[in-house]
Amino acid sequence: MFEGKSLKQTSGQNTGPRYHKGKASKTQIPDKLTDRTLRCRHELKYHISESKAEAIAQFIKPYLQRDRYCKLHRSGDYPIVSLYLDSGDLQLCKESLGGHKNRFKLRIRSYTDEPDYPRFLEIKRRINTIIMKSRARVMDRDVPTLLAGLPLPPQNYTADTETISQFQLYMNNIRAGPAVLVRYTRQAYEGGLENRVRVTFDRELAYHITSLPEVRLTGGVWQRNSFTLGGVILEVKFTAHYPVWLSRMVKHFNLRQQSISKYASSIRESCLLKFCAPQLVV
Repeated sequence: MFEGKSLKQTSGQNTGPRYHKGKASKTQIPDKLTDRTLRCRHELKYHISESKAEAIAQFIKPYLQRDRYCKLHRSGDYPIVSLYLDSGDLQLCKESLGGHKNRFKLRIRSYTDEPDYPRFLEIKRRINTIIMKSRARVMDRDVPTLLAGLPLPPQNYTADTETISQFQLYMNNIRAGPAVLVRYTRQAYEGGLENRVRVTFDRELAYHITSLPEVRLTGGVWQRNSFTLGGVILEVKFTAHYPVWLSRMVKHFNLRQQSISKYASSIRESCLLKFCAPQLVV
């Protein structure tokens, strides 16, 4: 499908033990973060079984290696939590569920509850089949100020002021506020060539409906997202040409591409369970 294309032209409460052993220790967090985000990329998603995920992880080892953050954790994966923003009528969720070709998401991401570890404002845009992501580092203490639409104190400014301003502009245009926290664990592999490829396996997807300007892995009542019960979300991201070995992988494992939104599926399920307002028509 992408061959030759180039960018150059829980039911019930889930309190998984991984999130409730306390804060991630500082020794598990790199002193200097290297932003490995593929900011302009193609992105393919698949819902697969655990057995198939294990086989695919073996298949990709000659081509990719575990990313540096997986290597820091004994379990071989790491937690991610994102606070998603949306308008009062859930405009962004509806656009995602409706399959709009051009849409965006607003979120704040973290990998720990450590207060001195940065959070990341992210604008994720989809333009037809291309994903573009802007990202800015901020401190945990600055999140409520930014979500109130206020400027940071001068001493708190970072080099990412343009992205921060753009994030607030998008937010103010649709009057967006906190809607839901979404968390999961990620096992990630990546290559270092010019045509960068990243393959991730996401598990234990859960959500927590909230209106608070806080990005936390722990606390509150979390629901497992039933979409991933007994399964894994496989994501394949690449920046330029679609590698031949990926084509072989897709064919060998009979993978069927799906439209998967962790945010929209969490909101949809919470509305079906009567956890959120306004209710989606689903």
